[in-house]
Amino acid sequence: MRPELWIPGPTEVRGDILSAMAAPMIGHRSAEMRAVIQGLDPYLEALFGTSAPSHRVAVHSCTATGLMEMALRGSGERVLCLVNGAFSRRFATIAEALGKEVVRIESPAGAPPDLLAAQQQLCGETFDAVTVCLSETSTGVAVTPAEVSDALGERGGAMLVVDAVTYLGAAPIDAAANGLDFVLAGTQKALALPPGLGLYAASAAMLERAAAAHDRGFFLDLIRITEAHADGRPPMTPTISLHLALLRQLQDIEAGEVELELTDEAAEDLAQLDGWQRRYRRHARMRDMTGEFLAARGLAPLGGRPASPSVTCAPIGGRDVPALLERMLGRGFQLAPGYGDLRDTTIRIGHMGDHGVGALAGLLSALGAELGAD
Repeated sequence: MRPELWIPGPTEVRGDILSAMAAPMIGHRSAEMRAVIQGLDPYLEALFGTSAPSHRVAVHSCTATGLMEMALRGSGERVLCLVNGAFSRRFATIAEALGKEVVRIESPAGAPPDLLAAQQQLCGETFDAVTVCLSETSTGVAVTPAEVSDALGERGGAMLVVDAVTYLGAAPIDAAANGLDFVLAGTQKALALPPGLGLYAASAAMLERAAAAHDRGFFLDLIRITEAHADGRPPMTPTISLHLALLRQLQDIEAGEVELELTDEAAEDLAQLDGWQRRYRRHARMRDMTGEFLAARGLAPLGGRPASPSVTCAPIGGRDVPALLERMLGRGFQLAPGYGDLRDTTIRIGHMGDHGVGALAGLLSALGAELGAD
């Protein structure tokens, strides 16, 4: 039997979504495809918490890493990168590969991004962009958009570029209210879709900045892709099946019915919540369940602060990580080791997407049995 995926993405995909992907192919320049693309926008605006004229939303047939490069190509030459793990470090690595002048503010693994140090840096120097990761997938440490906004609201015209890969769809973003200039994510995390499609929201200021950039490239040209999305006519063949799956998933999430099957709460307790609020509430519940499970065993999420709404990285007290993960596979659950230097000392649990509260309880019960056996 194939084990359930409880890694920090990709995650399990519902059968209804796989069926949507199996629909007959359509022409990528057809009226039907244009309707699919334009039909995404109301849902994307709800997801990112933004709308025109302050921001534009779009999808692109690339991974979130591609969108990182897209944002950096269009935001200017001098970049301040807040690094507190492997994936926030990727922003800095890409910026350096593009020949940008990069200043890093490094925090140790398990710590949040150092927003105070960034604030001080921005007071003394001029930057074109600031990058920050809301949910560091390698450590499970999260920072809210409001925290970022409060700390970096005054940044002298620097574009605020945000990695929301393991945050989007698991907790509210509110990009417009929080003054985020570019927010990016992929589909394979809390949205519970296959990988391969990037989603973003770009502010009017970000688009104006990108329009003046001298080297936006072609495939990752923010202006080209945003305008083509708005017109429903992508400049290159898109991932049609993923577009169909995304539209179906966003429709199902907003309707809220799927959440009734995934939570342990009564329907009447959720009646006053819309589909997105229900989804965020379930993700918070799963995060808390995981934290409570660890605390009961004298353990804690890495960094000692609330974990991300979608992934928890947990030190496991000197146990043999590969052996533990192998035993969990035998029980039908695939977890992930820590990332990089954390590989031999931590495990990561991806409590995200369309995993239910009851299913997480089953996973934690099995994990508890294995930890107790050591």
